[in-house]
Parts: sequence; structure tokens; C-alpha cells
Amino acid sequence: MLSTLFRLNENGSNVRTEIIAGFTTFLTMSYIIFVNPAILSTTGMDRGAVFVATCLAAAIGSLVMAFVANYPIGMAPGMGLNAFFAFTVVGAMGYTWQAALGAVFISGCIFILLTVTGIRSWLIAGVPKSLRCAIGAGIGLFLAIIALSNAEIVVASPATKVTLGNLHAPHALLAVLGFLLIAVLDSLRVRGAILIGILAVTVISIALGLTPFHGIVSAPPSIAPTLLKLDIPGALHGGFAHVILVFVLVEVFDATGTLMGVARRAGLLEGDRYKGLGRALFADSIAIFCGSLLGTSSTTAYVESASGVQAGGRTGLTALTVGVLFLLALLVSPFAGAVPAFAVAPALLYVAGLMLRELLDVDWNDVTEATPAALTALAMPFTYSIATGLAFGFISYAVLKLFTGRAKEVHPAAWVVAALFVTRYVFFPS
Repeated sequence: MLSTLFRLNENGSNVRTEIIAGFTTFLTMSYIIFVNPAILSTTGMDRGAVFVATCLAAAIGSLVMAFVANYPIGMAPGMGLNAFFAFTVVGAMGYTWQAALGAVFISGCIFILLTVTGIRSWLIAGVPKSLRCAIGAGIGLFLAIIALSNAEIVVASPATKVTLGNLHAPHALLAVLGFLLIAVLDSLRVRGAILIGILAVTVISIALGLTPFHGIVSAPPSIAPTLLKLDIPGALHGGFAHVILVFVLVEVFDATGTLMGVARRAGLLEGDRYKGLGRALFADSIAIFCGSLLGTSSTTAYVESASGVQAGGRTGLTALTVGVLFLLALLVSPFAGAVPAFAVAPALLYVAGLMLRELLDVDWNDVTEATPAALTALAMPFTYSIATGLAFGFISYAVLKLFTGRAKEVHPAAWVVAALFVTRYVFFPS
């Protein structure tokens, strides 16, 4: 039955290979069940409820991807937007986490509309490659400063804004150990290197008495504290418009790039077209919508799915396996609650480093491309806001092209986005 449902023979695969591929993908992306609750709980959200929401959102998203698109891609709350949700929208801007969830819900609805109408393709085509690369790198730098801060390796300084923390402190030492362990294991092609790093630091922390231990397995905690707690009217506040715009833009670029990249590796190409990409984009949109209702930041396709494709995954059975494993992960909530921030920090920092590779594809010889890219990437960590980085990038790109006589190179979509950000700063400057 599975062979027929997922067209395994047609895709040159079999049940055993697909299940192994699913396990491989899960190992490489399951760190999110520890990282996401640690990040979102800083907003006041119940950590246990966020853990359940993370597992359920990942499971639902992966299952939708399996049955709707038949793609070998795992879904889960995305890195970057969860930090933007917690540390910028709630932490810096002062909105409630309920209103932030409302913004995620609205962005999900817009995402569905953009996908169904085909506007999403128009929007993607309109964003220059340099800015797409810079957005990924900038989010990486944003994650890096959060990671270094959580590990207390970088601390505040009234004289220099930031400075080096106490490297003799147990938190900092364990974070450094975790980062080096992840890097070594990943260089040796060990599956689940990031997960192993998080678990190793957590176990050592428990053994040293730095973290309380409440067991490993139990029934899942209640999701009630976050389920359907989104504040949609609060998210419709005028100052929230650019927040929603950022959610939509990052979701569009991140998810679409991942889907196309993994699909290419899986051989899901028919000439120059991606087989079933429209259904995969729709599945991705539904996952965002469902995640906001459960109580988590935007759900997206994971680039770690490429590891499953490398292991032979070619169909939705791989994604189905991932979804089932995320449901089983609900049972490890006590251990997930024991993971300290300094155990998550090495994972954030390592992922940040991987995201910086995007800068290699920027045309640094063209000032009208390089300058907006640099502004985008640098503004995100230094203003502690992905939104500001996007705004600086799009506005500077449009201005430089206009005043160098190259306005024709700017796609209408880029003009629209730049105009929206200018409007935001004119009418909602705070």
C-alpha cells in the first residue's frame, strides 16, 4: 500500500530506504525540539506547551508535505524567525507573545493566498539574488549574537556596548565544548551532530549539578497554555504591519529556496520545472497556519532534509517517517525541559556559521549589489532586528539602482517592498 500511495517504484525507491532516510532527516533536525522551547519561553510562553506545539507543528507539517506534495522534506518551526519572534517582536518591541502569534497566523493566511494566486512566484522573482543571500547570512549573524549572549561569552559593556565574558565560568566553558563537539562531529559526517552536542552539554550540566533533572520520559505536558491563544486584533495594530511583512518575506525566501534545493537533489525535476512544487509550497503554507494555532513561530521546510535525500529518500514516505518520529518525541518532555540555554547556544552558533556561506554568492564587484547586501546582513545583529536588516537592504538597493541609472534592473516586486518599508518608517517611526 505504501509503495502505491507514495509511488515508490516510479521514483526508484523502496520502503526500507525511505524509512532510513526519514530517520536520518529526523536526527539532523530534531535539535529544534530543544531549541525552539528554549527560545520562545523567554517571552513568557509556557515551555512545556511550546515543546508540545513544536513537536505537533513539525509532525503536522511533515505529514502534510508527505501526503499533499509527496516530497521527502521535513518541516518544523524555523530557526531565525523564532528568534525574531522572541527577541525582537516581543523582547525589543514590547508586544505580547499572543499578538506575535497573531502576526504569524496572519502571515500564514497571506502565505496561502500568495501561493494559491501565484503571486509568491512573482515575489520570489522580484528579489535580487544578492539580497536573498544577505538575508540568510544576516539571520545567521542574528542567531550568532543570541548564541554568544546566552552562553555568556559576549556580555554587555557600558564602555564598548559588548565585551568578552568570563571564559572560566562553567556556562561559557560548556558552550565552547558543545560547539567544538558539534563542529568535529559534523566534519566527520556524523548524523545528528547538532543534536549530540546539545545532549552532551545537557548531560554534563546535569552531572555537575548546574541543571535540575526531572527524568527522561513521561506523558506530554498540556498544550492548553498556547493552544489558540493568538491575539489577531492585537496583530492588526498599525505598527505590526512591517512585522507581518518580515514574516512573509523570510518565509517566502527561506521555504522556497529549501524546497527547490532539496527537490533538485532528489531528482524531482521535469525538464526545467520542479515536479509537484506547487503542492509543496501549499503544504508549507498550511504548516505555518497550523503552527500559529498550536502556539509556535513560523513552520518551514528544513534544509537538513538534504541529509535524508542523500540517504536515498525520494518520496513523501520519508516525510511521513519524520512526522511520526516527531510525534514519538512528545514523550521526552522532561528531558527537553532540562536543556539549559548554554546547551542550546552551541547549536545556534553552529547553524549561524553555516548560514554565512550564503555571502559567497553575492557579486562583491558590483557596488549596487554588494552595498545593500552588506547593509542587510550587518543591520540584523547590530539592531537586533531582522526587520531592520530587510528594510535597509531593500531601500538602499532601490535608491542605488535609481541614482546610478539602473532602475530598469529593479523588479516591480522589489519597488513595492522598498516602498512598504519607507512607508513604515515615515508613518510608524518608533
